[in-house]
Amino acid sequence: MIFRELNHGKCKAYLAISEATRKAAIIDPLRDKVERYLAVLAYHGLRLDLIIDTHTHADHRSGALELGALADAPVAMHRLAPAPHVGIHVEDDQALKVGDEELRILHTPGHTPDSISVLAKDRVFTGDVLFIHGTGRADFAGGDAGAQYDSITRKLFTLPDTTLVFPAHDYRGHTQSTIRDEKSSNPRLAGKTRDDYINLMNNLGLPLPDGIQESLQPNESDLDAGTLKFPTLAQLNQVRQLSAAELRDRIASSNPPMLIDVREEEEYRGELGHIAGARLIPLKELPERTEELANLKTRDIVAICRVGVRSATAAAILTGLGFEHVWNLKGGMLEWKEARLPVE
Repeated sequence: MIFRELNHGKCKAYLAISEATRKAAIIDPLRDKVERYLAVLAYHGLRLDLIIDTHTHADHRSGALELGALADAPVAMHRLAPAPHVGIHVEDDQALKVGDEELRILHTPGHTPDSISVLAKDRVFTGDVLFIHGTGRADFAGGDAGAQYDSITRKLFTLPDTTLVFPAHDYRGHTQSTIRDEKSSNPRLAGKTRDDYINLMNNLGLPLPDGIQESLQPNESDLDAGTLKFPTLAQLNQVRQLSAAELRDRIASSNPPMLIDVREEEEYRGELGHIAGARLIPLKELPERTEELANLKTRDIVAICRVGVRSATAAAILTGLGFEHVWNLKGGMLEWKEARLPVE
């Protein structure tokens, strides 16, 4: 298998090529480089077989879905990824074929809940979980420093010491490292206990990434910032949450809430199904369709999506428009179905 880095900048995207079949995968494409990727594929006579996003990016727009549409290639992300139009939802230890070669998925949460690393022969593409002599931050977008420490030490650091490490970002001019080097000399990890690491990561005091408003929620929803006025992170943090069990009890009460499912229609009717009585209003249509909900401003409303991320955006939008009693289904339809609650 042949590998190349495509961006030659601080954000990395990787091309993996099956020599025998001339089929290829691209890992972590940037939206503003899509034309470059298509040109590289055409120049080398490659067929794009697969696109992998290692996580929901917060500092730049992903090019995965646009590239997938142009090249007719499926996008793979972890099953906890919030974005619609993901063709392959992967789980830990799942294998993906690229021609006659195989990529293996490692679920490595911590930077985000949906973070994965991709193991390919002698190397591992670590996304934003493990950097060269650093680690990705864990203080927003569902990050969890303890989970990140576990992902690195219990999964990535159990790989052979000679395994090459290729992250999705590098800010110091590095191109690769090894598991041995990161075990011995990564300043955030070497000699650190789990509690040491959590304390360090929770006190970095870093500013939010530049352009987070223009990247994170658009990547979560596959909508451009110009399509929808996204709520601020502060507004999102104020959204009230309901667990699947709490929503079940409310539905069975004498005053059940109105359920608004903000997924795309193919998701609403897809493998996860939908809750009986849930009204489908895709997130992109919500602002222009609030007139349909005008008589519900004082009624309890629960917003629903795949994993509770797009619906949190919807709940914040509705709250900002004067709806007084809005909640979000935490964990979305994934949590509802895993609780074995009924769906249509």
